[in-house]
Amino acid sequence: MRWGRSYFAVQAIAGAAWWIGVFTSPFVRETTLGSLDPVIVAALDIPLFVGASAVAAFGVRPAAVVATAWTGIVVLALAGYATVTTEAGWGVLAMVGATVGSVVALCLLTLGRIPTEWAIRGPFAFRPAPSTSPTSRHVVSTFTQIAVFWGFFLVVLPLSASALEQRWAVAVPFPACVAPVGVAVLAAASALGIWSAITMSTLGSGTPLPSAMANQLVVAGPYLWVRNPMAVAGIVQGAAVGLILSSWIVVVYAIAGSLVWNYVIRPHEEADLELRFGDEFRRYRARVRCWVPRVPERAPLVRQGS
Repeated sequence: MRWGRSYFAVQAIAGAAWWIGVFTSPFVRETTLGSLDPVIVAALDIPLFVGASAVAAFGVRPAAVVATAWTGIVVLALAGYATVTTEAGWGVLAMVGATVGSVVALCLLTLGRIPTEWAIRGPFAFRPAPSTSPTSRHVVSTFTQIAVFWGFFLVVLPLSASALEQRWAVAVPFPACVAPVGVAVLAAASALGIWSAITMSTLGSGTPLPSAMANQLVVAGPYLWVRNPMAVAGIVQGAAVGLILSSWIVVVYAIAGSLVWNYVIRPHEEADLELRFGDEFRRYRARVRCWVPRVPERAPLVRQGS
């Protein structure tokens, strides 16, 4: 709760400072509001964003709800305006950050925690794959998942983000040598992802998808070097696509994805693995790092899970 109140206090101060900048600096006004009339916007935003955030800093929950709802409304409206007019792109990005921060702070203020269990429900709930299915079926399912997830997270979303970055006039030029480096990094990360997927589906009697998880704890191939090679591969792939597209927003998107995976998904996944594999997983976790590869201490033992 204390962290939620602290965030709203900082947001109130930052919002007030921004409005001072809007009325005193043409540069701030044009880059964040474009041609919008600042007086009209201020009449709504100062009480609903700055004022409500200031009241929320004292622990008043309804004020936190108002401030959070208002940031969501503003980011949608401002994104539409920026997309149509190519103005106020930096204002959109600032409000996206404020919206995410407000949602997190609201959860801390009202619940005392960030409810991450929503991420492992429905099709993403942890369930082992049918143990009677042949290995070939697990391999086909795994590569189907790869096609869908890579297509969405490495093609559709990055291209959309890059297009908006250009439309909102918030692009930053990259050196010409960056794109070829991105291609090489993408190829290497994709090879790691495929190697990991094949190892999982052939030795684990399952797939990487939470709803059809491996039935065996696989400690072989890339899983000897790092506990979550597919996650490492996916994050590096996203950053590489950002380099190829010369899009700093896509690079940030990849970094944000790594934070979401590490703090939202991984704790639940590892709790499930510990529940199913017990001491075997605990020994594996103690020996192999999550993110930073380590030279294997001994020859492969067939078994893994994430």
